[in-house]
Amino acid sequence: MSMNVHVKWAGKEYEITDVDPSQDVLALKVKIMNKTGVRPERQKLLNLKIKGKAASDDALISSLGLKPNFKIMMMGSLEESIVESQTTPTDLPEVLNDFDIEEEEVTIEQNENNLVKIEKRVREYEVKVLNPSRENKKLLVLDIDYTLFDHRSVAETGWELMRPFLHEFLETAYEYYDICIWSATNMVWIEEKMKLLGCTTNPNYKLAFYLDSRAMISISTPKYGIVDVKPLGVIWGKYPQYSPKNTIMFDDLRRNFLMNPQNGLKIRPFREAHSNRDKDKELVGLSKYLTIIAKHEDLSTLRHSRWERYIEK
Repeated sequence: MSMNVHVKWAGKEYEITDVDPSQDVLALKVKIMNKTGVRPERQKLLNLKIKGKAASDDALISSLGLKPNFKIMMMGSLEESIVESQTTPTDLPEVLNDFDIEEEEVTIEQNENNLVKIEKRVREYEVKVLNPSRENKKLLVLDIDYTLFDHRSVAETGWELMRPFLHEFLETAYEYYDICIWSATNMVWIEEKMKLLGCTTNPNYKLAFYLDSRAMISISTPKYGIVDVKPLGVIWGKYPQYSPKNTIMFDDLRRNFLMNPQNGLKIRPFREAHSNRDKDKELVGLSKYLTIIAKHEDLSTLRHSRWERYIEK
């Protein structure tokens, strides 16, 4: 009996229909090619595994234990994308897709409906814990897409899409901060992306916990209507050792920390990884900034938007 699966690639999701379990993985890759244009030999199906190992092309689909509508995360490049990345480098892109919100922040932070939603997340949401929190450490909350990882560009390996100096950055931060990953996607993709980037096995640092889109809340703004945000109060409610005084969040979208603007730092988005891998040094500067401010007792009193001025002094 045939089944459908979903393939997530370059920031989009594709439905692959009429997958025959009696056929092999190569046949599935041909179907994926018909949808995405990525040739089978360039496809890397990250979470398609047998006994913990990547499934070979001759493995039968029936042996993978896939359920209907199973979601596969794929890496792979179109032929024209490979040629373009080698021949037409571009400058760092402008910051896009965000709101210029200033005057509304105070009322949004104090809105009773928003605070009720946060309390509900504290009660009901289950944090994915990886490692225990440490005493006397501050907290660094990191987004993934466009912050650590270019999730829309095409590539064959994770390192091609990884932001430069990522592991050095996390190693430096780990000395002073527990590290949390909070992404506006589901937990399956968070786990796969962090494994892909090698962040779960690096011996020089450990990630503390993950939060996904279910921990976010929707808030109403007079100017922009309904937006989804990442309220740090969810973390503070579950981990009393963290507070506005010792927490900082990096995200490429300022609206994600609209409930806690004093604790957010808007990082420049990392896009077009093939062109910008040799130019982007954002994490080098932010490593210095995190080290400098680690001595401050109250991070919420700092103007994180001026972080570059701090490291120039």
